[in-house]
Amino acid sequence: MSAFPEKAGPILSIVIPTFNERDNVAALLRELSEALTTIAWEVILVDDDSPDGTANIVRQYGCSDLRIRCLQRIGRRGLSTACVEGMLASSAPYIAVMDGDLQHDPSIIPTMLRLLEEPGIDLVVGSRYQEGGGLGSWTRGRVIISRVATWLGRSLVPTSLTDPMSGFFMLRRSLLDDVVRNLSGLGFKILVDIFASARHPVAFREVPFVFRNRRAGESKLDSQAMWDYVMLLADKLVGAYIPIRFLSFALIGSLGVIVHLAVLTVAYQIESLEFAASQTLATVVTMVFNYSLNNQLTYHDRRRRGLKWLTGLLSFSALCSVGAIGNVGIATFLFNRQTQWIAAAIAGISLGAVWNYAVTSIYTWGRPRDG
Repeated sequence: MSAFPEKAGPILSIVIPTFNERDNVAALLRELSEALTTIAWEVILVDDDSPDGTANIVRQYGCSDLRIRCLQRIGRRGLSTACVEGMLASSAPYIAVMDGDLQHDPSIIPTMLRLLEEPGIDLVVGSRYQEGGGLGSWTRGRVIISRVATWLGRSLVPTSLTDPMSGFFMLRRSLLDDVVRNLSGLGFKILVDIFASARHPVAFREVPFVFRNRRAGESKLDSQAMWDYVMLLADKLVGAYIPIRFLSFALIGSLGVIVHLAVLTVAYQIESLEFAASQTLATVVTMVFNYSLNNQLTYHDRRRRGLKWLTGLLSFSALCSVGAIGNVGIATFLFNRQTQWIAAAIAGISLGAVWNYAVTSIYTWGRPRDG
């Protein structure tokens, strides 16, 4: 005889990542309850320590309804990693992922579940681009961003998938078990990550839905989310060979070269400053540019703020100065050994980039910080 009372668990877990969605929680839970009357379900809201107290609101509802659970994360953020942690916290054989802003329509969840229960189906996607679906009142700019992002992700998903950018989908636990250790956890589009991480072709179906307007709060789509999406694609394409943080660091360094040349040109050619002064100014501006962008994008999970931002800049500048000396030294050494000047320069740049990345990752952004 079992030591625990026998009671069936949920068939379906709905995982919802949240950040500052306090004003949407009540309506979201009500809509889920109304749509899932014939299904044994639970909802796991994974909250990234929202300042507006979203987690406390969820826990209040959980006190009166055992189907409602809160997983509050401290000191880390990210939609994809929140979804993964929520899915791993569930025991249900079927798992749905949706947003907490009421833009996804819960009424199609029963249809998604019926399709997923069919033999051989691994995943069901809520699609805005199938006949019967739609984007609602999206602005032209957001439509263009979505189309470009979809086009970029095409190399990682089946060509027949109409909405790879959807954040509304349902999968079997067996598929999660297959992909979870290979997921990048970058950005906000985990669906692309799942398709790209699967070790076998994913059998999927799509259900059309119309994207609704956000009722409260603000959109989480920003430059950070878009950069993370690009890094996700890069990680799936070359991540086995190049660490994705290093790739981000190197790309920002390349932008820094453009900034350096632009500042040098303005100071030396237009403002007629002495070359040494112009070069010094360009170097300082580029250091601040590279540090700021890396702090915002490459190390956003370890972002330095306030006084720590300034001490981080000093650390970054000092360490990268050593890298610059090494860059010049190795390039000069190779050039003096009759190495072609371009090859010598590339060798110096590569050494400097590896040094800068390695030491700043340890000494400037060495441990996770809030934000």
